[in-house]
Amino acid sequence: MRNPCVAHRGFSGIAPENTMAAVQLAMEQKDVRWIEVDVQCSKDGVPLLIHDFTLNRTTNGRGPVKDKTLAELQALDAGSWKAKAYRGERLPSLDEFLDTIAGRLRANLEIKTEGNRYPGLEEKVISAVKRRHMEHEVVLTSFEPRILAKIKEIGRGIRTGLIIDRQPKDLLLRLKLLHCSFLSIHYRALTAELAEKAFKHGIDVMAWTMDDVRSLRKTAALHPDILLCTNRPDVWREAIGSGKTNHVIVKPQSPGGEDDDEQIDR
Repeated sequence: MRNPCVAHRGFSGIAPENTMAAVQLAMEQKDVRWIEVDVQCSKDGVPLLIHDFTLNRTTNGRGPVKDKTLAELQALDAGSWKAKAYRGERLPSLDEFLDTIAGRLRANLEIKTEGNRYPGLEEKVISAVKRRHMEHEVVLTSFEPRILAKIKEIGRGIRTGLIIDRQPKDLLLRLKLLHCSFLSIHYRALTAELAEKAFKHGIDVMAWTMDDVRSLRKTAALHPDILLCTNRPDVWREAIGSGKTNHVIVKPQSPGGEDDDEQIDR
């Protein structure tokens, strides 16, 4: 079995992350079976896709995401920072995203929050998933154990996963106590021993985020079932798949628009 490819924030190595352009491009790659996106909430309580807590990096807006309504957020340009060809790309709502991928891709929905930034976000995400009967197509992940505990309390039938950038000695115990069946871990913190033990305990493992052939192959060698999260599904294909590409053309980025794949996604 080839290690599954997870498109990180969509095909974000080319298209602007967490936009429908990146989602659609990921869906065009026949090897992509999973997609990972980040979910936050507008001022008027609508879940939408964006990674940072502020708008500064990936839109032409400024300030916290939580201070603007969905209409205000969707009026922003979320594509020009990546390339001129994506000018006018919008921030998509979670509903729009789920409607697009339903029955086509499995999704890792990272709940992006901290403290009491987005009261009720978990309920809104769970409701959106259940309305579409997508309980078996998604996993909800977070760095924060309290978020995962709350999801388990109110979201029966929905899988949860802990995101972590290190390997504490009690990691498997933590996952068991949280009733998690998914582990999202920085690829440099993952070992063959941890992967083997996790899979034996019924816990799927996703390693993030690798965009070069060497790192993808090295991580894949740890265990054949590890999900490989990448901004570049075309590089995954070179490293793990047939080696044949779809001749995806990388559009030039604006200066300062690159996303560091080594940064910790907090």
